[in-house]
Amino acid sequence: MTLDYSNLDMDAVVENDQTHVWHHITQHKNFESAKPPVMVSGKGMRISDANGKEYLDAVSGGVWTVNVGYGRERIADAVRDQLVKMCYFANSAGNVPGAMFAAKLIEKMPGMSRVYFSNSGSEANEKAYKMVRQLAAIENNGVKHKIIYRERDYHGTTIGALSSTGQSQRKDQYGPFAPGFVEMPHCLEYRSQYGDVDNYGELAARELEKVILREGPETVGAVVLEPITAGGGVITPPEGYWETIQQICKQYNVLLHIDEVVCGLGRTGKWFGYQHYGIKPDFVTMAKGVASGYAAISCTVTTEEIFDRFKANPDDPMSYFRDISTFGGCASGPAAALENIRIIEEENLVENSAVMGEYLLEKLQNLQQKHPMIGQVRGKGLFVGLELVTDRATKEPVHESVAVQIAADCQKDGVLIGRTNRSFDEFNNTLCLSPALICTRDDLDEVVDALDRALMNAAG
Repeated sequence: MTLDYSNLDMDAVVENDQTHVWHHITQHKNFESAKPPVMVSGKGMRISDANGKEYLDAVSGGVWTVNVGYGRERIADAVRDQLVKMCYFANSAGNVPGAMFAAKLIEKMPGMSRVYFSNSGSEANEKAYKMVRQLAAIENNGVKHKIIYRERDYHGTTIGALSSTGQSQRKDQYGPFAPGFVEMPHCLEYRSQYGDVDNYGELAARELEKVILREGPETVGAVVLEPITAGGGVITPPEGYWETIQQICKQYNVLLHIDEVVCGLGRTGKWFGYQHYGIKPDFVTMAKGVASGYAAISCTVTTEEIFDRFKANPDDPMSYFRDISTFGGCASGPAAALENIRIIEEENLVENSAVMGEYLLEKLQNLQQKHPMIGQVRGKGLFVGLELVTDRATKEPVHESVAVQIAADCQKDGVLIGRTNRSFDEFNNTLCLSPALICTRDDLDEVVDALDRALMNAAG
């Protein structure tokens, strides 16, 4: 028996939620005297809560996920039909949608060839880390096992993924962390570590080489980077950055792992964020927009060269990738992902992301001229951040309570936006916009108008 939403007692639903549900990244003390939010329905760009209030969702489900928008019956139908046909078998055996989706995905990723299924971005990254560690064990007695990550990047919520995350508040109180993960500096030119220089991108990339040389090239197996830093402030890479990173990885035989959990599947105006920069990765991980939130699925994608290294010695019972993801065997995930990618193709949503992204950037740059609090607007495609400051000359960040209030004012105005949240001690000052790839100019005008009003309120 399915839920009959028309006859639901919403007061009872909210009470059940308040009494029994532990929400993510939420302080619950307020819910002792106030009702928690409960989202009930969605269609296109808009969602409605238990009180019947409608919102324009400019963050694709709160965390950059619902790329093709809400209410896609054809994805729901594909999942339902697959569940009836074959819901699950451990991915030691294949399934039909998994095979079909893997082939379709690889079409979009020249140079890549193999897809390992799991169920979250954190898990997808963990798989890549385990591959790096196992290759080190197989090929050089475990010496080349270290993984370098970047300050301000985020790679997931497990202890292993947090060990590779460059956000101090995300990590606070969850240590000790896994050994062998080493941090390199950020690449946010707006907050240059070198002052006003012409070659910031190259200098920031050379920090990777410094870390490799400090640790010893023979000990460093991989570097994991977001193509565009997401939760760390929507940081687009400076000119010359990625070319230098690629050259350093080749020079020191360091595998390049690109975390596309946020940027993948059209978010930045190309199928994948790394494709803006001519990168040739060894691993690409993805989740979120892979199925637009209609089912849980993530992918760790590798080259054939990486794959072949795990079958080089078939006589050794320890030489293959001895890993499993229970829910990587759910056939609903790739069924939803396959329909999702077809929708993106048929409706030209990657192109729409690029075009609407340019429009949004222009609108926000105009807004910046009006509001001195906006220190910088940055982003690519439908993935944009506004860093807020108290003074443009000093670039002193606003207190995070200002960003909280602006987001709250937008929500009261019927528009949901994002912000850096529990990431840093002082740089939780970036507003984040990531509307679904189906958005129109009218949608973006509504978002910018709400931001305009909220910024005016914040300025007093």
